[in-house]
Amino acid sequence: MSPVLSEILRSGFTINSSLRRRTHLVQSLSVVFLYCGNSSQIGSEEDLMDLKKRKRMQSNRESARKSRMRKQKHLDDLTDQINQMKKDNAQILATINMTTPQYVKVEAENSVLRAQMSELSQRLDYLNEIINLMSYNSTSTSNHHCMSGGGVFEFDYHHDLMNNPWAAAAEMLQY
Repeated sequence: MSPVLSEILRSGFTINSSLRRRTHLVQSLSVVFLYCGNSSQIGSEEDLMDLKKRKRMQSNRESARKSRMRKQKHLDDLTDQINQMKKDNAQILATINMTTPQYVKVEAENSVLRAQMSELSQRLDYLNEIINLMSYNSTSTSNHHCMSGGGVFEFDYHHDLMNNPWAAAAEMLQY
């Protein structure tokens, strides 16, 4: 019996013990037989396992280092994007601040022009009404003017109305 096996048996493990101890014993015996069967290769297997463990640790360190580098690069990229967006926002804000007074000025001019357009449209409507009335009056009263002999006077009177649309509009209200 090998010294390892006798040590296991002396430590209190017996075959009639509880299931837990049996399982532990079987596991311990399997390890013992594994090492006992290959006693000449124990050193080389341990060396091989140590080598594999060191390689795995080195690989894990390298993977962790690469992961940290990727995270740092991602963080740097995000920081650069933030800085670029801040610059873009500042430029947009400056453009808005510069454009707003111009917009207000143009909007005020548009309001004035709309008011003028409305006023001129009303004047045009009044003038068109006067022209219609004059043409109606001239056709209906042409015989009357010819009889009275005051045709020139009437023409001058209507000519004055054409030059002053507000007077013409007031004159229309008297009918």
